[in-house]
Amino acid sequence: MRFDIITIFPGFFAGFFEHGIVRRAQADGLVHVGVHDLRAFAHDRHRTVDDRPFGGGEGMVLKPEPLAAALESLGVQRKESRKPEESSEHEQTRTRTILLSAQGRPWMQSTAREFARMDRVILICGRYEGVDERINELYCDGEVSIGDYVLSGGELAAAVVMDTVMRLVPGVLGNEASGEFESFGAEDAAITVDETGIPRSQHGSGGLLDYPHYTRPAEFQGLTTPEVLLNGDHREIRRWRREQQLRKTLANRPDLLDHAALSEEDKRLLAALGWPHRGGRQGGWPKGDRRQG
Repeated sequence: MRFDIITIFPGFFAGFFEHGIVRRAQADGLVHVGVHDLRAFAHDRHRTVDDRPFGGGEGMVLKPEPLAAALESLGVQRKESRKPEESSEHEQTRTRTILLSAQGRPWMQSTAREFARMDRVILICGRYEGVDERINELYCDGEVSIGDYVLSGGELAAAVVMDTVMRLVPGVLGNEASGEFESFGAEDAAITVDETGIPRSQHGSGGLLDYPHYTRPAEFQGLTTPEVLLNGDHREIRRWRREQQLRKTLANRPDLLDHAALSEEDKRLLAALGWPHRGGRQGGWPKGDRRQG
C-alpha cells in the first residue's frame, strides 16, 4: 500500500514516521509513504500557494494551480478527462484522492477498514481557510474530516488517517486479531482472523466500545482485578466482557447503540442499566454532534 501526502509542511511528518507501527510498516515494506512539498509546485519567486478568497472574508485559501500541478505529478487526472478504461483502471487499482477538511465526511473505523483495502491513497492537507473548491470538484474522490472541530491544517488529520489505516494492513500488527477485537470492531460472526490460539474469552465489539483490560499486578493501590478474569472460566469471562462493553458504551457513547449488533440478552442488560431504547438516538451527545473515538 502507498500513501502520498501533499502539504506545505513536509517536515511535520518526520517524527511521526520514526515510531511504532508507522515506522515498522514502512521498514517491513508493507506501506510506502511519499511526502510532497506543495511549495515546490508554485512557480513565482515567493513560492506562493495561497491567496485571498473571492467575495471577501477572513483568512487565505490554498490556490488551485499548485495543487493541480502536485496532483498531476502523482499521476492524478481530472475526473472528467478520464477515459472509461482509465476510470475502470482507477477503480481496479483502488486509488483514492482525498481532501482533508472540516467539511468532509466523518472518519470512522469502518472507513479505515475500507481504505486498508486500497492500493494507494493520496491525501491533500488543507491549510488556512481551506482549499479552492475546484480542486475538490476536479480531482478528489472524497472529502474526510476526523472530527467536529477545526485544526490549523490537515497534517494532523493525515497522521490520524495513516495510523488508523496502516494498523489494519495485513502483516503490520504483531497479532492480526488486534485489529478485530477492539473498539468499533466487527461483531463475532464477522471476525475474519484465524481463531486458532485466541482464547474463547475474546468478544467482538460489534461496533461498541472495547471492554476494560487488566494486567499484573492483580492488586494496585487498593484496587483489585475483577475475580472473573482470574478464575479461568472463559465462558464467564466472555459474558463479563460483553457486559462491560455495553456498560462503557452506554456511559460514554450511547449513540453507538443505535446501530450496534445487539442480541436479545444485550438488550435486556441495557434495559436493566436504564437504556431507554426507542429505536432512535438515545441520549448522549446532541444530535448532529459526532465525537472522535
